[in-house]
Amino acid sequence: MDIVTVKNKFQIVIPRHVREKVHIGIGDLLEANVEDGKIIFTPKSLVDRHLAEALEDLRAGRTHGPYASAQAAIKALETRAKRRAKKRRP
Repeated sequence: MDIVTVKNKFQIVIPRHVREKVHIGIGDLLEANVEDGKIIFTPKSLVDRHLAEALEDLRAGRTHGPYASAQAAIKALETRAKRRAKKRRP
């Protein structure tokens, strides 16, 4: 068991062997919770980040559709992609 120190900005260093066991890397997301007086950090996947971004888009009204069919949705996406490509050209 390792002992870590809480730094002046409430930062801690997760020991190397602990990081390696759960495959934590720089920039990874951790969910922090308190359970029975213990601080629990749970690694979260990139899918969670994308889901959070999608939910924020939904709350902000940045949505499209509904579409009558999958073909209609694909056509709308292709049209938007072409518009974006034209905007990016010099």
